[in-house]
Amino acid sequence: MSSSGTNILVVRLSAMGDVIHALPAAASLKHGFPGARLTWVIASRWATLMDSNPFVDRVILLDRKSLTSVRRARSELREARFDLAVDFQGLIQSALVASAARPDRLVGFDSAQVRERAAALFYSRAVAVEARHVVERNLELARAAGASSLLRVFPLPEGAAEDKLPEGEFVLACPLAGWESKQWPVEYYERLAERLEREAGVPLVVNGPPSSREALSAIRGMCVHLSGLAGLIHATRRATAVVGIDSGPLHLAAALGKPGVAIFGPTDPERNGPYGGTLRVLRSAGAATNYKRGTRIDPSMREISPDAVFEALRPVASLA
Repeated sequence: MSSSGTNILVVRLSAMGDVIHALPAAASLKHGFPGARLTWVIASRWATLMDSNPFVDRVILLDRKSLTSVRRARSELREARFDLAVDFQGLIQSALVASAARPDRLVGFDSAQVRERAAALFYSRAVAVEARHVVERNLELARAAGASSLLRVFPLPEGAAEDKLPEGEFVLACPLAGWESKQWPVEYYERLAERLEREAGVPLVVNGPPSSREALSAIRGMCVHLSGLAGLIHATRRATAVVGIDSGPLHLAAALGKPGVAIFGPTDPERNGPYGGTLRVLRSAGAATNYKRGTRIDPSMREISPDAVFEALRPVASLA
């Protein structure tokens, strides 16, 4: 297959952090095939992450809850005639989306390395990768698909102001996560906010979607910032530092090179931790890795005290 004019399809539908982790791999594919045209299929909810991306020529939105959206996406995929498709998600759903495009080649992870083993049955080439971190695993897959050089870049949009923020310095936190087991206790944020204000004169801002207003407003002593994805990107760029848990906003901060602290418990930071080295990871020595979607805060998250977070945050954020 000639690299000139190659039509490439990237499939990574969701979620926020996983889409961010696939950005360098997509950039590497686009860069590695001179003259290539790259299309990314993504869930409508996360489409903002594709704004102004110089490595993505076209975005196809897919809302799986809408039959109209599914039909439109399928039609667009069939019309494009892709030379290469790469499934970075490893689910039956994502493999079906990729195969619907009828590409000449469909590349994905080995059956032992995907969340749903049957997804690998759709691939013309299933690749066993060796790297630990998700970003590096995606880059390995891109190389196997033909990327001649790897770019470790995160082309993200500027974002847009959506709610009021402090005029000066502030620390940003996003307390909510899809798995409650990965969350840090609410009262710990309150104690951290007290110490930040008392010793550094810096407020703690908590961010979440508008639907989280009631939950965030119940956290005492916080500046509450409600926004969509564009507003979160803007707030993260503005923040002096971040305090994060294993969720999309943390990986956004890492991709933007923000300093701060990442609090980990049941998930493995070597695989899913903040990429790039600007955030310091705190994890209890006794934490056991577990990727089950727990509905209670994992005990290991409670072992990371607000004082430990403040002391770790002080040097990386240059707090007084």
